[in-house]
Amino acid sequence: MNLLMKRALVIFIVFLFTAVIVSAQSKKTDTLRLALSKSGAPDTVRLNILKELSRNYFISKPDSSLIFGQQAYDLALKFKRVRDQVVSLNYMADAYSSLGDYVKCFQLYFKSMRLAESINDMPGVVIAYNNIGSAYVIKQDYLKALPYLQLGLKKWKIYSSTHKLTIYGQRELKTVLLINIAEVFLYTHKIDSANYYLQICYPDAKKKHFTELLDNIERDLGEVETARGNKGDARYYYRDAAAIATRIEDVEMLSITYLSTANLYHKYKQQDSAEYYAQKALETASAEKYLQDVLNAGKVLYAYYDEDHNLPQAYKYLKITIATKDSLFSQDKVKQLLSLDFDEKQRQRDIEAAETQVRNNIRMYVLLAGVLVLLLLAFVFWRNSRHRKQANLQLQEQKEEIEAALEQLQLTQKQLIQSEKMASLGELTAGIAHEIQNPLNFVNNFSEVNIELISEMQTELENGTKEEVIDILEDIKQNLEKISHHGKRADGIVKGMLQHSRASSNIKEPTDINKLADEYLRLTYHGLRAKDKSFNSELITHFADKLPLVNVVPQDIGRALLNLFTNAFYAVHQKQKKGLAKYQPTVTLSTGVEGHCIIIKVKDNGDGIPENIQDKIMQPFFTTKPTGEGTGLGLSLSYEIVVNGHGGAIEIDSAEREYTEFIIKLPI
Repeated sequence: MNLLMKRALVIFIVFLFTAVIVSAQSKKTDTLRLALSKSGAPDTVRLNILKELSRNYFISKPDSSLIFGQQAYDLALKFKRVRDQVVSLNYMADAYSSLGDYVKCFQLYFKSMRLAESINDMPGVVIAYNNIGSAYVIKQDYLKALPYLQLGLKKWKIYSSTHKLTIYGQRELKTVLLINIAEVFLYTHKIDSANYYLQICYPDAKKKHFTELLDNIERDLGEVETARGNKGDARYYYRDAAAIATRIEDVEMLSITYLSTANLYHKYKQQDSAEYYAQKALETASAEKYLQDVLNAGKVLYAYYDEDHNLPQAYKYLKITIATKDSLFSQDKVKQLLSLDFDEKQRQRDIEAAETQVRNNIRMYVLLAGVLVLLLLAFVFWRNSRHRKQANLQLQEQKEEIEAALEQLQLTQKQLIQSEKMASLGELTAGIAHEIQNPLNFVNNFSEVNIELISEMQTELENGTKEEVIDILEDIKQNLEKISHHGKRADGIVKGMLQHSRASSNIKEPTDINKLADEYLRLTYHGLRAKDKSFNSELITHFADKLPLVNVVPQDIGRALLNLFTNAFYAVHQKQKKGLAKYQPTVTLSTGVEGHCIIIKVKDNGDGIPENIQDKIMQPFFTTKPTGEGTGLGLSLSYEIVVNGHGGAIEIDSAEREYTEFIIKLPI
C-alpha cells in the first residue's frame, strides 16, 4: 500500500510540474508571436524570435517549426551569423525528420555539422551528430545510427571536461545522446544494454527537470519491461509517458507510447485493448501528419485485424499503410529536386561570396582554375558514364544467370518434394501390411481350428454322443465370432487407409483426431519395423476423453503426423544404437484441448535438438540426418500443412540429450 501511495504521489508531482511548464510555454509562444507581428522590430531581434518559435513548435507543430526555421535561417544568412545558421538548420532538419522527409532532413543535418565545424562550435557539432543518429533511429537504420551517437557522446565528454556548461540545452544534450543510444540497443533486442543507458539518464532527467525527455525515457523503460515480461511495470511506465506527453503537447511521443501500449496488450492476448490503443496511436499521429508514426500504427492495425480475420478492417488499414508508405518513400524524386534546389541556391550564394573576395585578387588564376576544374569534371563524368554502361551490361548478364539458376532450383525442389511423398507412402504401405497381417493370421488360424472341430463333430455324431457335439458346436460358434471380428478389423483398416491415402481433395471434414493420430502412429511404427527388425520402441498414448471433432483435411493432417512420428522414431533409434545402459526408446502421443485449439503432442526421449538450430529445422531442405537419409522436407511439409493449410501452429520444446516434443495446435 505504501508503494502505491508513493507512485501516486510521484504521478501527481509530475502532473503538477508539467502543467506549470505547459502553461508557461503556451504564454511564452503567444508573447513571441505577438512580438513578431509588430512592425519596426530590428532584424536581429526578429531572428531571435523566429529561432525561439521554431524551437517551441518542433514538438507539437512541425509544419510551423519548419516555416519559422526557414525564416530564421534566411535572416542569419543575410547577416552572416553562422552560429544562428547552425541552430536554424537543426530546427528545420528536426521538423523534416518528424514529417518523414528524410532526404531533406539529412541534407540539413550534414550542412549544419559542416558549418559548426567551420567555426569550431563543438556543442553545435555534437548536436548535429546526435540529430543525425536520432534520425537514423526513426528511420529504423540502427547500424548507421549507433556510430554517430557514440562519436557524439565521445566529443561531448571531451568538451564538457574542459568547458563549463552554462546553457540549459548544453546540460540536457548528454541525456538526449544516452536516450538515443539506449533506443538503438532496444530496437536491436539488446535489452540489458538499453536498460543500462536508460538507468544512467533517468534519475538525472528527473533531478534536472528535463520534462521534454521524461516521456521518452518512461516509454523506453516500458519497452524494456515489456521485453522482460513484466506486464505491470511496463504498463506503469507507459501510463506515465502518455500523461507527460499529453501535458507538454509532445504529440509524436504520445502516438509512439500508445503504439507501445497496444503491442503490450497484444503480447498478452488482450486484443480489444491492443486494437484500441493502436487506433489512438494512428489518430494522434495523423492529426499532426507524423507520417512515420502513421505508417507504424497502420502496419500494426492491419496485422491485428488480419489475425482476427476481420477482412474489412484489415483492408482499411492496409490501404492507409500503403498510402502512407507511398507518401514517405515513393516521392523520392520530388524530394531530391527540392533538396537540389535548396543546395543550388546555397551554392550560388557561396560562389557570389567567393567571387567578391577573389575579384580583388588575381582574376585570371581563378578563371584558369575554373576551366581546369570543368575539364576535369567533364572527363570524370564521361568516364563514370562509360563505367555505368559497362556495369549495367554485367548486371543484365548476371540477372539472366540468376533466373536460369532459380528455374533449375525450383525444378529440383519439386523433385525432392515428390521423393519425400513417395518415401512417406512407402512407410505407410509397410505399416498397413503389418496391421492387416495380424487379423488375417487370426482368421487363418481359427479357420483351421474349425476344420478340425468339424471333423471331430462328425466322429461324435457317428458315435451318438450328443453332449460332445453340442460342446464342439459352441467352440465353432466362438471361433466364427472371432473370425468375423478380425475380418471386420481388416476391412476397417483397408477402408480407412484407402480414405487417408487417396489424393487430398482439400475439403475439410469433421475428424476424430484421437483415432487419426493413433492409426498413423501404429502404421508409422510398423512400417519402420518392417524395414528394420532390430528396431523396437515403447509406445505411450494419452488421449483426451470426449475430444471434439475438428474440421481438417484428414489426409493432410495424417501426412503431417506421419512426418513427426517418423522423426521421433528415427531419433530414439539413433540413440538406441549408442548402446546406453538402461535406455528404453519411448515415443509418447497425447491429445487435449487448450482454449479454442486441439493440442497434439509428439514426444520422444532421443538426443534432442540443439538450441542453435531449433529455429531452422522447419526450413525446407534443412536436415540433421546423414547424406542419403533425409531430404529436409518432412518437417517443412508438416509446417506448411498445419500453419498455412489449417491456420494452426507448431511449437518445439527440446532439451539436448534428453527429449524433443512437437506441439501441434489446430483451431476448433
